[in-house]
Amino acid sequence: MGDFYTAIIEPFLISVSASSALLRGTRSIASYDSGGTWPLEGSNAPPLRSVSLNKTKKYALPSSGAHLCLYADGTEVTEEFFQTLPDNTELVLLCRGQTWSGVVCDIGQLLSTDRHASGLVEAAKGLLADERSQKRRKILTDLLLNLEDTSELESREEDEGWFEGVDARFKTKSAYMKYNCESRIRGYIKEVDAAAKTVEKAKVRAEVLKTSKRLGEMLKTARHNGRYFDRTEKEADRLCTRAGWFTCQGSFEQEVCPSLHSINPYGSRESRIVFSTWNLDHRIEKKRTIIPALLEALQSHKSADVNLVYFYRLLFTRENLKLVHIVCHKKGAHHLLCDTAEIFNTGKAQPKVKGKKRRLV
Repeated sequence: MGDFYTAIIEPFLISVSASSALLRGTRSIASYDSGGTWPLEGSNAPPLRSVSLNKTKKYALPSSGAHLCLYADGTEVTEEFFQTLPDNTELVLLCRGQTWSGVVCDIGQLLSTDRHASGLVEAAKGLLADERSQKRRKILTDLLLNLEDTSELESREEDEGWFEGVDARFKTKSAYMKYNCESRIRGYIKEVDAAAKTVEKAKVRAEVLKTSKRLGEMLKTARHNGRYFDRTEKEADRLCTRAGWFTCQGSFEQEVCPSLHSINPYGSRESRIVFSTWNLDHRIEKKRTIIPALLEALQSHKSADVNLVYFYRLLFTRENLKLVHIVCHKKGAHHLLCDTAEIFNTGKAQPKVKGKKRRLV
């Protein structure tokens, strides 16, 4: 129980024994040796059963206001209830004002164990070595993955293991993560170029290539929006916390991820690799909607007539991009259209939109 055994500053775990003996002494703050017992407050005669402190160190017990509750669910133990408890029932001894909500408190303690992470790592590894249950092995493996977190380290010199398989030119985690994001977004321009090759009319194809070039220049000016994955950027510009945690934003039609998926690719090499399966998903779809709408606009208009800022925002920015866990990435049709009022620069004719898809404004 770790720090639970520190002079009752925090609650600690004890158990019921069937001993009829009771260590007599004053009810002031007293130190009990291993094997000593503590009576429930208010009892004047030795009870038939007692609470044993079967530990090797001494404990400073409170003079008043202390109380017991069940470890399992936090039920308070009264004098009468105490006599009905079976042997080896686990109890928690609390000081005045302290509360215990049951096993959930242990989970809370586990989630705030930064000070004891190394001890937990060793304990988890020991359990994993002997564990045969696949389910428990998975739980222990996930626990170890999070406990063996090195996200506080940044440079290659500090955390060589994280950089295994990463090009030597990257000296920091943030630099690599920024490049990773740039590479993903840079690929969207290549898709526009590829679409240009499918256009039969030479004039139209030339306008598409001109448009692609201009979009590429805009993206280059914005440094390919690599800041989205860079934890050293300003909070408004990045998709992660300062520590490097990313949270799934849910599928295209959801406000938040119902499963609360999260990951810190800065924490370990494995997490960095797993993060590659997360997607920057276009709400208005890139291949089904945005690029076809751009090609259609250029069939009868020049590049200068098209609102490239609008298409830039749809293709390359968080206005239309959502970071999603692979489970939340829905690959079916989104049925969302470009806003026809935004496709052309002010004053230009706007073609009719076919179909009955919903419009995302």
